[in-house]
Amino acid sequence: MTTILSIRDLRKTYGDGFQALKGVTLDIQQGEILALLGPNGAGKTTLISTVCGITTPSGGQVSVGGHDIVTDFRAARSMIGLVPQELALQPFETVLNTVRFSRGLFGRPRDDDHIRSILRKLSLWDKKDNQITQLSGGMKRRVLIAKALSHEPRILFLDEPTAGVDVDLRKDMWETVAELKADGVTIILTTHYIEEAEAIADRVGVIAKGELLLVQDKSTLMAQMGKKQIEVQLNEPLTRIPEALANLDLAMGAGGDSLIYTYDTKAARTGITGLLNDIAAAGLTLRDVQTRQSSLEDIFVDLLKEEAA
Repeated sequence: MTTILSIRDLRKTYGDGFQALKGVTLDIQQGEILALLGPNGAGKTTLISTVCGITTPSGGQVSVGGHDIVTDFRAARSMIGLVPQELALQPFETVLNTVRFSRGLFGRPRDDDHIRSILRKLSLWDKKDNQITQLSGGMKRRVLIAKALSHEPRILFLDEPTAGVDVDLRKDMWETVAELKADGVTIILTTHYIEEAEAIADRVGVIAKGELLLVQDKSTLMAQMGKKQIEVQLNEPLTRIPEALANLDLAMGAGGDSLIYTYDTKAARTGITGLLNDIAAAGLTLRDVQTRQSSLEDIFVDLLKEEAA
């Protein structure tokens, strides 16, 4: 695959000495969807702002389609569409004119068919003559996406794009994202909705305290780091874990009517057979047994715990 965005040792230090980015290095391939996860203040927005030329880097290099973001800014920026967190729109301008104007800012010739296509895809065509102030928060978010796509970028940054958007609108947006990916557009999104990253991303990056902790193929990440839980449901509830099972690192379920055992899927021995034998030997009667694969959210939380330790 072709690398469309190359980031090397990117650093950003503010005047008060705060290091927002600490040597981030990352290659992003053309046509992929990368989900960037991290807590508030982790550096996600600073990374996007720096690549897009909104924030000046303190060090390192970034190239977009071979164009350096500092020495060849105009060419690099023309390849990027940005959907920011903030709903920064002219309140009394119409939807249609707002999107048309954004295309003109990049020096692209007027193309009413392209603008019409974007507005239809985002369910904005029937609102084209409405002033921005007449729109709901979700519709304003859609206008931001339309603006970002108006000049036909090859890379689209989505910074918390579904914040404040209802479930139906969110699903529509991700359908649009899938269509853009099919057209070869590279998409980098930050999100707090981890289930969305799990559903649509090709790769997942985790950033904390200005450092990129990992970037991994989503399925590989879950296979390598994922754990499973086995929940043994009991006929009679417990008040505490029996002494005979104290060395098994068990947790008691809500209400005391189950025991939860977490095991590593990569381990040669999971210990499940011994667990069930020990439970039976302790005089407990099983009612049911269920397993659960850890989610991307579980992995994300575990990584942040390790970083804080």
